[in-house]
This record gives sequence, structure tokens and C-alpha cells, in this order.
Amino acid sequence: MILTFKIRHQMDLSEQLSSAMEVARHAISHRDELSTRFVSHLGLPAAISNQILRKYGRNRRCKRVSKVMLTVPGEATRVDHELRTIRIPCLGMVLPYRFRNDFSKINQVELNGEYAFVAVTIEEPATVEVAGFIGVDLNTTGHSTVVADPATGKVQKFGKSENHIRTQYRNIRRKIQESQRLRNLKRVRRRERRKINDLNHKVSREVVSLADTAGSGIAMEDLGGIRERVNGKSGRKFRGALNNWSFSDLRKKIEYKARLLGIPVVLVNPAYTSKTCSRCGTIGERDGKEFVCHACGHVDHADVNAAFNIGVIASGQKGMSGTGALIPRRGNAGVA
Repeated sequence: MILTFKIRHQMDLSEQLSSAMEVARHAISHRDELSTRFVSHLGLPAAISNQILRKYGRNRRCKRVSKVMLTVPGEATRVDHELRTIRIPCLGMVLPYRFRNDFSKINQVELNGEYAFVAVTIEEPATVEVAGFIGVDLNTTGHSTVVADPATGKVQKFGKSENHIRTQYRNIRRKIQESQRLRNLKRVRRRERRKINDLNHKVSREVVSLADTAGSGIAMEDLGGIRERVNGKSGRKFRGALNNWSFSDLRKKIEYKARLLGIPVVLVNPAYTSKTCSRCGTIGERDGKEFVCHACGHVDHADVNAAFNIGVIASGQKGMSGTGALIPRRGNAGVA
């Protein structure tokens, strides 16, 4: 597994970054001259120039460049695990690091004027054996993540602030568009993405911690292609929420954090998970966030009901190729 860590450096790289910009522009305008001998007069170390030439020269869709980072291949770095330092001889730079020290190699280091982004290879632990799975239901409205443990009946909800963040920045963008100060739109979008990214990191840590404590695996819905399936069948407001939904980013964060602990993650078919009764297994009725089963009389929050179904389906299909259909009866759920 490759992980990237951010380190603040104290070196003035303005001259090297300026040269890197010239190398990138050369790569775009002279795609038949992707050798370092054509840009050696710019004074950038050959190891870095070569990376930039490859990145921009081989990308035929790239027509111009506005920002370039210095990319140092792993072979051009030296690591001292005892002193916890990374040395980059071609730049005369030494980077002390505080992140985990069990990486096997450095893949590359990217630098801008303030930070170094160090990509390292981490050996993954073996996948642990689990007795069951907790179900994770991802949502566009309400809490972004609902976690249910079929073994204990406990429920946890996370990420309620995501909707507030989306609404806040949607209103800000509307005001910017009305005032025609469009140059501020990108800055506002970047700020929104940073907040959502931070929230997803926090939520994913909580989900993985719950699975680790319970000794369970993690089950989520396979939501690939959901925008294409749903967009033409829903209202304008829901389509807006759906198109801004960061479920893929959250899923990836949960997956890689789980892999670091050897916790298995499975994806289940999302069909009818929120409409099937998690007690008797029959199709019930969903109205907004309320689920009612007319067969057994069970009433539940629709997202909670779906989370239990996801967990039980995953537990039933463990070691099988298909998705389970029948949802066994469960006990009363407590909300933690």
C-alpha cells in the first residue's frame, strides 16, 4: 500500500520551482524533445527535470500549465530510519519526519514552496478472521454515515455536519455568482473540499475504530454508477445533493484505514437494503427517513434499517460469491 504524508520544509525553493515551470512549458511545446539535455541550461537537477518532462510531455491533453511541483523519484532520496530523516542530495535538503517508521521504501517526494509530500510503501498486515460484519450506510441527507452492528444491535451515526457545510457553501457560491465576482468561486470550492475531506477522515477513523473494537469486518453498499442510475429519476434538489455527494472519497478512506489493520471490507448489492425489513426480511414501505414493515409491524429509521441489512447480508455472504437475499431476524437496536 502507498501512503502519502505531508511535511513542512524550511527551504527556499522559489528558484527551482521557477525552473520547473520552464521545464514543464518546454515539455508541452516540444513533445519530441523529452530528454534532459534539452533543458539542462535551466539548472534544474536532471532527476527532477526527467520526472517533469515525462509527466507533462506524455500527457497529450495538457495544453498549458499554471502550477508545477518538484518531483523527486525515490531512487534520488536517502533514508535514515534511526535519525528519522529523508535526505534529497540533488536539492541539498534534509527532511526530518514524524510519521510511521515502518515503510519499506520511498516512492517519490513532491515539493512546493511550503510542503513536501512523501509517498511511501507500507506493507499490509494479513487480513484477520472475523465472525461478522458491521453495516455502513452512506447517505446524501441527514447523517452521512450510519453504522449498525447486527451482533449487538448498536447504532452509531456520524457526519451530520456535512449537509450544513454543503448548504453553507452553496449559499456562498450563489452570492458570489449574483455579485459576478467569479474569480472567488474556485477559492470557495477548494475551501469546501478541504472541510469535507477533513470530515471524511474523521468519520472513516471512527468507523474503522468501531470495527476494530468489535472484531468485525466492514460492509458497505456498492454505489458505483449510482449518479447515472438515479439522476434522471429524481427531483432537482436531490440531484444537487447526489452530485455533490462524496461517498467515493469516504469509502476509499474507510478501505485503506481498514487495510492497515487487516480488517476485511466487502461491498454488497444496494438493491432494497432500505426497503427490506431487517427483522422479518419482507419488503416494507419507506417514506423519507421512516421505514415501516406491514408484515411484522417493525418501525425504524430507514438508514438504520439499511445499515443492519448491509451488515447481515455481508455476514451471510462471507466466503460466497453471491449476495445474500434473506435478512434474518435481529433483536432491538440500541442507539449509541
